Amino acid sequence: MSSYADSLARPPRTLTEREIALILRTTGQHAAGWRDHVIVSIALGTGLREHEILALDIGDVFDEAMRPKRHVQLRVFKRASKDPPPQEVVLSDTIRAKLEKLLRLKRAEGHDVAVGAPLFVSRKRGRLSSRQLRHAFAVWQERAGFERIFNFHTLRHSACSNLYRRTRDIRLTQRFARHASILSTAIYTHPTDEELVRSVQELPC
Repeated sequence: MSSYADSLARPPRTLTEREIALILRTTGQHAAGWRDHVIVSIALGTGLREHEILALDIGDVFDEAMRPKRHVQLRVFKRASKDPPPQEVVLSDTIRAKLEKLLRLKRAEGHDVAVGAPLFVSRKRGRLSSRQLRHAFAVWQERAGFERIFNFHTLRHSACSNLYRRTRDIRLTQRFARHASILSTAIYTHPTDEELVRSVQELPC
């Protein structure tokens, strides 16, 4: 089996529309979960990987006037070559508004908001670790009543799949996912169960 055919045969695990709504609503219901709500939103809205999100500093996402940026240049990202080209992601207005609220909360709690300070911190105010993020994500899924528990990388798969379903543009999805090869993007072209059900309902029979 060719690598292309093999990639098409193994669709990635993704969250359903209902699960996405549940995790966003559950994490966004109170200030205590706002940090994790913003993390989930960024993952779903940019396709950033776990380590890329955790590496973000205040100065990466806020400009000199402390306004959320539209385009974020990444300092840390997956490197497929020794000399990778610069990478950036685009932040939606929704994510930028959530970042503004996060900044207000951080200031109110006396957190460091200097340019080089980590954007996401633990209870002890050090940079949030992968282990801590994975644990928090699992806890939020349980609180949301998920019947199945996903790993954090599923959010990236969900983001890329959602963009493709909305645009049907594989080149745009490739750019969004920051894939060097379009073959890597092909796995996100799989139809979901929800799409199948909607399509079947529309069949003349």
